[in-house]
Amino acid sequence: MPSNKSLFALVAGLMLLLPVQAQNYPNKPIKMIIPFPPGGATDIVGRIVAEALTKELGQPVVVDNRSGGGGGIGAMATAKAAPDGYTLGIATVGTHGTNPACNSKGGYDAVQDFAPVSNLARTPNVLTMFPGVSVKNYQELLALLKKNPGKLRYATGGTCGVHHLTGALFTSLTGTDMIHIPYRGSGPALTDVMGGHVELFFDSLPGSLPSIQNNRLRPIAVAWDKRLDALPNVPTYAEIGLKPINEAVWYGLVAPAKTPDDIIRKLNAATLKVLALPEVKERIVQSGSEPAGTTPAEFGAEVKATLERMKNIVKAQGITFDPSGP
Repeated sequence: MPSNKSLFALVAGLMLLLPVQAQNYPNKPIKMIIPFPPGGATDIVGRIVAEALTKELGQPVVVDNRSGGGGGIGAMATAKAAPDGYTLGIATVGTHGTNPACNSKGGYDAVQDFAPVSNLARTPNVLTMFPGVSVKNYQELLALLKKNPGKLRYATGGTCGVHHLTGALFTSLTGTDMIHIPYRGSGPALTDVMGGHVELFFDSLPGSLPSIQNNRLRPIAVAWDKRLDALPNVPTYAEIGLKPINEAVWYGLVAPAKTPDDIIRKLNAATLKVLALPEVKERIVQSGSEPAGTTPAEFGAEVKATLERMKNIVKAQGITFDPSGP
């Protein structure tokens, strides 16, 4: 049997390993899984942060786009990765709210399977239209929808994604009927709307803003607490009487559950530092988002609150997951 002195030495040695683990981290490239294709809002915010963290941490933060399942495929890949700090993921209202809310068999638990690091950015949602449709504002759109039930289509980044729920709420609140066209991410959906293959598009602003500014999309309404400086003539959903839709989305950084606390703290500190950099803040703002930055506990609480809100919406709207969809 080991002596008390030996046991004390063993415990002391183990205690010393903890700070050393964080001090040596990272000593190799880090993978950041973005659960949607390139070109969408999630990808834009994720790549801005990945580039900044590469400089701050001294190791490459390599983006890995894993699309499909409304973000569920990428989220599950993050959840199943080794909890060593070398695989991170971008969490969204879709991956950690709407998707698990309407698909209990998605393969991951949005709360238990992840270690929150920080909220990165909050982003307005936006409803846009293909400019070839002769509609200039919400009132004209509503009249068109009323005259053509079941004929117009709306694109989203996937079944059970946040924009799918937004579209379902929109039709419910307005008493209209549209066809949902889900894609494997907002990037491909954007392409088809600009090409006139689908009439309407529910999206997060960063992915659509350049096309709005280039007059390739016509904005109808935004989800934000006030009119946006970038789109001063576009009303909020609250202004047009659709307050339940007037909710912004967020993009956060997570690691697999059981990632050591000291590594989470180091990642959080690095993330908050880069989000405060003027050049990073400027890029995020120009993309159409607003930098956030929270403690892991604050972000974890936000994830839980979002999940509960989405469960309520899914139940009220009777939305179910279609495993054959994107």
